[in-house]
Amino acid sequence: MATKFKEFKQKTILELNNLLNEKKVELGHLRFQLQDKQLKNVNKIKETKRDVARIKTLLSNKDVKLVQK
Repeated sequence: MATKFKEFKQKTILELNNLLNEKKVELGHLRFQLQDKQLKNVNKIKETKRDVARIKTLLSNKDVKLVQK
């Protein structure tokens, strides 16, 4: 299941970067499983892509706030 935006907001920048890397690796594995016809829940790719987008959005917002201080 996709992670809630509120859960991502509570994490630090370092945690978000680590999570982003994990999600990207997971997305790669899901795409390989899709090619091999092993993936049963195709929506998992969509959820993971949205999680990546949420994390990137938060990282860019946090970076902007750090620069403004």
